[in-house]
Amino acid sequence: MNQIRNFCIIAHVDHGKSTLADRLLEATGTVTVREMQAQLLDSMDIEREKGVTIKASAVRMLYKANDGQTYEMNLIDTPGHVDFGYEVSRALAACEGALLVVDASQGIEAQTLANLYLALDANLHIIPVINKIDLPHAQPDVVAKEIADLLGDDPDSVLRISAKEGIGIQDVLERIVKEVPAPKGDPDAPLQALIFDSHYDAYKGVVAYARLFNGRLTMKTRLRLAATGATFEPIEIGTFTPRMTITGELAAGEVGYIATGFKSVRECRVGDTLLDHNRPAEPLHGYKPAKPMVFAGIYPTVTEDYPALRDALEKLQLNDASLSFVPETSTALGFGFRVGFLGMFHMEIVKERLEREYDMDIVVTAPSVEYEAVLSNGEVIKVDRPSDMPSGDRLVEMREPWMKIQIFTPKEYVGPIMDLVTKRRGETLGMEYLDEQRLVMTYRLPLSEMIVDFYDRLKSVTRGYASLDYSFDSYRAGDLVKMDVLINGDPLDSMALITHRDEAQHKGIALTRKLKEVIPRQMFEVPIQAAIGSKIIARTTVSAMRKDVLAKCYGGDITRKRKLLEKQKEGKKRMKMLGSVEIPQEAFMAMLKLEE
Repeated sequence: MNQIRNFCIIAHVDHGKSTLADRLLEATGTVTVREMQAQLLDSMDIEREKGVTIKASAVRMLYKANDGQTYEMNLIDTPGHVDFGYEVSRALAACEGALLVVDASQGIEAQTLANLYLALDANLHIIPVINKIDLPHAQPDVVAKEIADLLGDDPDSVLRISAKEGIGIQDVLERIVKEVPAPKGDPDAPLQALIFDSHYDAYKGVVAYARLFNGRLTMKTRLRLAATGATFEPIEIGTFTPRMTITGELAAGEVGYIATGFKSVRECRVGDTLLDHNRPAEPLHGYKPAKPMVFAGIYPTVTEDYPALRDALEKLQLNDASLSFVPETSTALGFGFRVGFLGMFHMEIVKERLEREYDMDIVVTAPSVEYEAVLSNGEVIKVDRPSDMPSGDRLVEMREPWMKIQIFTPKEYVGPIMDLVTKRRGETLGMEYLDEQRLVMTYRLPLSEMIVDFYDRLKSVTRGYASLDYSFDSYRAGDLVKMDVLINGDPLDSMALITHRDEAQHKGIALTRKLKEVIPRQMFEVPIQAAIGSKIIARTTVSAMRKDVLAKCYGGDITRKRKLLEKQKEGKKRMKMLGSVEIPQEAFMAMLKLEE
């Protein structure tokens, strides 16, 4: 065990984490030049395109150090977006050390700090690394001082590398060997293994990625999962090099995979503990089920595609246990599903995967959050869609989720950021200067105000310089009402939204105007209304397309013209009684852009 080093890389999005992982694989000879490709550990096309690691992965490298000994190094790659914070925390719990990678031109950003605090909470040894020193506008000395002030370290001890050019990679490996502590654990104690990720394989079932803290694992060990209670015998045991390589056993301190044979990821969740069924031990602490924060309806554009959409969502769920969905129906859109996501980025990824990998043509409704409703009998129920909101005397109060957010920004953008947050009902918690130029601003903000376009607005008011990190704070009571949207007199359930009473009229006016732009004109007038209960708070009308029935009347009595117009009016009225309005996908997206 003294020869094992378990470490991870933590960084803000696009600071060079995947590129550094590539160079480490090359430097240790784990991957040959022929097998090498950029972002090797990012296996999905979307990961490569967006430059963000979505799925954690692990790889074992063998490195012959300058002291002549060969070390087994396990790199556990963590997801790179704030939506996957829980997966990051489990991956960190499986390590003893972390490389803190910071871009030499951009300095410390929001997720750098958020992940650093997670790593310090997990008692990891931090090795600071400045990447991209080959860029023309790199400021390694300035960034080194920033990092040193943050960690209470010496700026000269911060490693300076360029992962793209391969500069300083050997120094990184030597520092890992010297400074990251070897894992502790007893191979003869009862088994305790942390599952930090999993994926689904058509032949082997669910494959769990695990780090062993105590005990030993062989093909004959009957295993039990602490949280779900499911038991199984391993189909295959091995390590990642980075291909799955069968070893048949794993011992304390090692990282590898166990093929379980399970047909659903629900039975084998991230953060759960693997125990020996015959020698049970205490489960490792820190497990919690993934909780969706954002909900949206997903409907097929063609009703016949409903079974195909269900199959696609089930297949996605096999690889992503945090995805949850239940069937729902809408008067306007027909049959579909109410899907729960970890955040807006997670929702975007799922939508893209459905369209690309499963060739689905779908309509996604505007996202909403999960509220708590306190009923008159004292019961508290969860409400994740407006149509489920209790009404009248049954409802005592509504509670909405609030988030704690941290914004990193250059000082010249403080005014626009404060203005943006105040408009979204935000509360200031504090401001702290990191240096003369940059500061971190801390706020509380309702999640419903954040999920729509808060991040886009933040980027535009700060010209892309600000970065954002957020975490759940608490549920709070608020004066919330349900706003219905009526098109041609019919309520459109998939467009209803829960909003604060003070903002309902402003939102209603903005939404009806926006819908007027995107709903196509019909042969009859289409009124668009926003209402709270029976009270109409906003209205606009899409005017009818009219045929010029007076074209053939040149001259003659006015009564002839009036007769023709009256006849046309009657026809329009009859049409309106029978007419139905088709709602395009843009109408649902209009709800996301009310402020523009």
